[in-house]
Amino acid sequence: MSEELKLVTEFAIILIAAGVFTVISKALKQPLILGYIVAGFIVGPHLGLFPQFSPDSVHEWSELGIIFLLFGLGLEFNFKKLLNVGSTAFIAAATICAGMFIVGFATGSALKWPMIECIFLGGMLGMSSTTIIIKAYDDLGIKNKPYATIVFGLLVVEDLLAVLLMVLFSTLAASNQFSGGQMLASVGKLVAFLVLCFLIGIYVIPSLFKRAKAYLSDEILILISIGLCFFMVFLANKTGFSSALGAFLMGSILSSTVEGDRIGELTVPIKNLFGAIFFVSVGMMVDPAVIVEHWPVILIITAVAMTGILIFSTSGVLFAGKSLDTAIHVGFSLPQLGEFSFIIAGLGCSLGVVRDFIYPVIISVSVITTFTTPYMIKTADPVSAWLHRILPERIVKRFNRSEHHTSVMNQADKNLWKTFLKKYSIRVALYALILTVLISGLGNYLPMLSDKLFPEMGRALKNTIQIVISLAIISPFVYGLAINRGELGMLSEKLIRRNPRSKIVITAAAIFRIFLAVEAVIGTVIMYINMPDWSLCLMALGLMIVLYLARKTTVRYSAMEDRFFKNLNEKDDFNKKKAPVSTSLRNKLEGYDIHTRQVIVPSEFAYAGMTLREMPFRRTSGVNIAKIQRGNISILIPHGDERIFPGDNLIAVGTNEQLDSFENQMSTHNIVAKAVDGEFIVEPITLDENSQFTGMMLKDTNLRPSGCLLVSVDRDGVLFTNPHKDFKFAEGDILWIAGLKSSIEQIK
Repeated sequence: MSEELKLVTEFAIILIAAGVFTVISKALKQPLILGYIVAGFIVGPHLGLFPQFSPDSVHEWSELGIIFLLFGLGLEFNFKKLLNVGSTAFIAAATICAGMFIVGFATGSALKWPMIECIFLGGMLGMSSTTIIIKAYDDLGIKNKPYATIVFGLLVVEDLLAVLLMVLFSTLAASNQFSGGQMLASVGKLVAFLVLCFLIGIYVIPSLFKRAKAYLSDEILILISIGLCFFMVFLANKTGFSSALGAFLMGSILSSTVEGDRIGELTVPIKNLFGAIFFVSVGMMVDPAVIVEHWPVILIITAVAMTGILIFSTSGVLFAGKSLDTAIHVGFSLPQLGEFSFIIAGLGCSLGVVRDFIYPVIISVSVITTFTTPYMIKTADPVSAWLHRILPERIVKRFNRSEHHTSVMNQADKNLWKTFLKKYSIRVALYALILTVLISGLGNYLPMLSDKLFPEMGRALKNTIQIVISLAIISPFVYGLAINRGELGMLSEKLIRRNPRSKIVITAAAIFRIFLAVEAVIGTVIMYINMPDWSLCLMALGLMIVLYLARKTTVRYSAMEDRFFKNLNEKDDFNKKKAPVSTSLRNKLEGYDIHTRQVIVPSEFAYAGMTLREMPFRRTSGVNIAKIQRGNISILIPHGDERIFPGDNLIAVGTNEQLDSFENQMSTHNIVAKAVDGEFIVEPITLDENSQFTGMMLKDTNLRPSGCLLVSVDRDGVLFTNPHKDFKFAEGDILWIAGLKSSIEQIK
């Protein structure tokens, strides 16, 4: 069989098997991923039913599937979204990953596995399935519950940690031993790669999209997006990283653009197709003989994974200051292994540091835990009620105290400080990373370049030129790190006006930034020349004075920064214009139990055409309607006499409980459809001199009241379609009547 025909045959088998078994999964109300895995198991090389598949071809299909799966995940994730998930998600994700790493390592050690396999097992057990949880929440109708935001934010952080683990594990596998220095070097290399790609991507891609907006049809946009994805995959491989990291990174960059949502919609079919291929390839790697041989290990790891994730996720949410009920719901949502567990296991096998039997073992654990997911989520309510009954009241109050305290404190001041600290941290971290990467790169490459270009030049002159070039390149970023500009400066002034004592903290924060900027300059200089301590101190003092004065004299350096942050915030600004009500309420009332929710008025809505005042939902649910979106018409703060029509998009404001009640009532107050009995037909009726319609005008007939429709009239071979109401019937006309058979029989 030729190579081309073999590829087509494999592709056909994979898709047909995936289609058949996903239909079966749907019929059995099971997640589609299980259908994909079963399909792969059936057509895989281990059963021998389809000998076309070899281990190499399975690996190739898996690699292609991973690229598109991670690209799709990246399109649903962006770096700004990561910053908005809240401290709870970070604390809980860190607790789960750290705790499960220790538990996984201990479990592997107890099973007498080598240390490298224990490390990989620890990484695999901390990754819940984003796909399964979102699907389960959709099916159960609980995506709008208060704890759902924490769960989704936690999954975002876990996805990012999984990508980082893949890079670290690849480095670890290369040496097959733990080396702190090598690991730090790998982390530094990873950070440099991420920062450079992110900065260049955000600086360049949104600007190019903006310039080419008039030409970006769906076809062109999807070609460019997929092309950029594979370019980043190529770049990641050339730099020594995995294809998955490159695909995920480009997806994240594209998701930060205004076109990100459109790209996400366009690539959904491609993501679904190759996601299915990936999970089918996962099933192909399942060896039934291995499962039979290692079933005790599968049961042990399943019990450890479910119990450990449940305990650590619940504890992590409690550590973050959330209530006992919230912690339990989050904890019972997460105990399953997901896509990244497969990927990490496959990475270990492909690198030759993990034995082949571990891959099907992890897949088996994932399948078992996936089956239990909806039942675990449903169990949270009774478990929460049971714990509230049996635990002493003082313990329950202690768990709930911090969350209650958060909701009643001065939220305006808290949000202002939170915004300041977030923007300050982003600015410092961003510029510090840029300067670190630039200084390190210049220190490595400038000496080699100068030696190559000017071999006869003296060392002192070379060093001087290198210092000047390096300082010229890093100076905009030194300025950006040290100087308060834009929104950060305005926030500082606002905080000081609110509370003059805030000036102490803000001044200390400014001094810290200037100190980092001075360290960057001094670090650049001492890479090339040795200086005595007194001269370094003098240089530091001089730089501080220069940076202080630079607030008025170095405005020209701000253009680059302004363009970057404009591109970075462009999508948020676009969304604010597109949905000003939801965005403003979400930003200003963050921390309170006050939320917005979009509710579409159904076509069968019983109160359609009535005014807001006539509808009972304000009295029964307590919500307010902040906006009505009707096509291109936006009605802000509608009055009570505003009527509601099918298809209207209502922006409702209220607590989660009020919004749940309103949404439930909107979906249940529908007109009951009347069943239509009888057969719908189209039948000709020929008029003679005794027919009841002969000589009558259409408007004088009883066709409509009788439930019949005149489609056309055939008069001497000339067809009159949808005739006017003044059309007069004549003998010999053939009337084509549509309607129920019983109605037509009555008018004949």
